[in-house]
Amino acid sequence: MKITFLGTGTSQGVPVIGCMCRVCNSLNPKDKRLRSSVMIETDGKRFVIDTSPDFRQQMLRERVDRIDAVIYTHDHRDHVAGLDDIRAFNFIMKKSMDLYASEQVQKGIHDQFNYIFKEKKYPGIPEITLHTIENKPFIIEGVEFIPILVKHMHLSVFGFRVGNFTYITDANFISEEEKKKIYGSEILVLNALRKETHLSHFTLDEAVALINELKPKTAYLIHMSHQIGLHEEVQEDLLENIKLAFDGLHLLL
Repeated sequence: MKITFLGTGTSQGVPVIGCMCRVCNSLNPKDKRLRSSVMIETDGKRFVIDTSPDFRQQMLRERVDRIDAVIYTHDHRDHVAGLDDIRAFNFIMKKSMDLYASEQVQKGIHDQFNYIFKEKKYPGIPEITLHTIENKPFIIEGVEFIPILVKHMHLSVFGFRVGNFTYITDANFISEEEKKKIYGSEILVLNALRKETHLSHFTLDEAVALINELKPKTAYLIHMSHQIGLHEEVQEDLLENIKLAFDGLHLLL
């Protein structure tokens, strides 16, 4: 399995244009974070979790010419806004794109991209096929996805486990029952917005504490705002098995 971190940042705490803070001014490419999304390649298939507003830029950077399906965690704008750029894959692959999402997320997609669903469709709009997922395992192209239901304040969000890889974004609570699905993961990806308390995201310390509880072989932190600080400085204070992810990072599992 090959994992590609398409983006590791967030719209939360985005600086104003012209911001001169240390992170925004950093020359380290690891401090330049597009909105969070990940690509999974396994058994000859390629899947993307979430289409961020930076989706097109991420696809061009990674030279992606095919996606077998897109899976959504939730319908917040920073995780679905790139859906319109699915149309490029419609053109290349000559087919509709399969999207997997809960009923809640599908409603959000209908509301945000209503033009896709009009009876009289404008030529060239994204062509999609929606598949409803619930909190139980499902199969896409022979690959099993295990949803992990987490809370983003009051909003239900899905994380996903594929083999020994678990990906969780936009969470600040995971029940004991859902944690059972994570145990034994070789790689755990978890959101860590910043060091200060936040009402709907794990902080850095909260993420580290949860990682220590779940005990994956290696953990990678994502969905980081510029408020978390410089990549190299934060990394220095973390245990060896906990790493800050960065855009373009590739893992083999």
